[in-house]
Amino acid sequence: MSLTLFAVQTLNGLQFGLMLFLVAAGLTLVFGVMDFINLAHGVQYMLGAYLTAVLAKVTGGFFTALLLAMPLTLLLGLVLERLVFRPLYARGHLDQVLATFGVILIVNEAVKLAFGAAPISVPVPEILSGSVRLMDGLLFPVYRLAIIGAGLGTALLLWLVIDGTRFGMLVRAGATNAPMVSALGVDVRRLFTAVTAFGAMLAGFAGAMVTPILSVEPGMGDGVLILAFVVIVVGGVGSIRGAFIAALIVGLVDTLGRSFATDLLKLVMSASTANHVGPALSSMAIYLLMAGVLAFRPAGLFPSRSAG
Repeated sequence: MSLTLFAVQTLNGLQFGLMLFLVAAGLTLVFGVMDFINLAHGVQYMLGAYLTAVLAKVTGGFFTALLLAMPLTLLLGLVLERLVFRPLYARGHLDQVLATFGVILIVNEAVKLAFGAAPISVPVPEILSGSVRLMDGLLFPVYRLAIIGAGLGTALLLWLVIDGTRFGMLVRAGATNAPMVSALGVDVRRLFTAVTAFGAMLAGFAGAMVTPILSVEPGMGDGVLILAFVVIVVGGVGSIRGAFIAALIVGLVDTLGRSFATDLLKLVMSASTANHVGPALSSMAIYLLMAGVLAFRPAGLFPSRSAG
């Protein structure tokens, strides 16, 4: 295990964690404010990636595609909220799970029909191509540093919106006690719509940002959705601060675990045993983390007041 490899994987873990935060932030707001389980949130991540990939080919520029994809992702979020989610607000969680799972199946098949099942690749923008030297022997891709910067910038902006605006005040109040917010005369339906659309745009932004480093393909949001739920459980439902810290923890645990679990196990067991146990243990690391949090802090590390 070298210091350079550890530094590279730590940066990769931070980048991965910040992307998870962008997905989990909207999902935890929807769940915390609306008590609505939206399994289709990963679909919005996938749609953001597909819109960016297609628009990049049409316009010839990644940044132009990114700027166009964001309002389109928000619009698609509004359409899903109006047609699918809104009739389910008063229904039970089982109905919400079944309906939004159906959305996953329908949208995944629609994407296959529209764009085919073959993965789509997007080139890294020329201005962000290449690597930068961070220390002796450590070269790190400029685009991955840009993702880290975009994730931190978005997290800061989200914090300012949630903590410093009237809309954010209503969101925080809704996450704490939605019936009371409604009783005080707030149009809760409009608030729910805004939160859903905002969460869809955040997920779409995450999908757009990873297009130059990951293949765009049907079903790409399914795995991200599972990890986003892990982040929410670890951080606490309805807590943006919890989602941010938990996403970084999950990203680091997953990335560093897959890179170094086998080497660390070789210190306490034979090499052949470590080679078998290491990959299995690293793939379970984040779920073991979630189980530990549930055992000692069932409401998460930073629960909203209503959960705490």
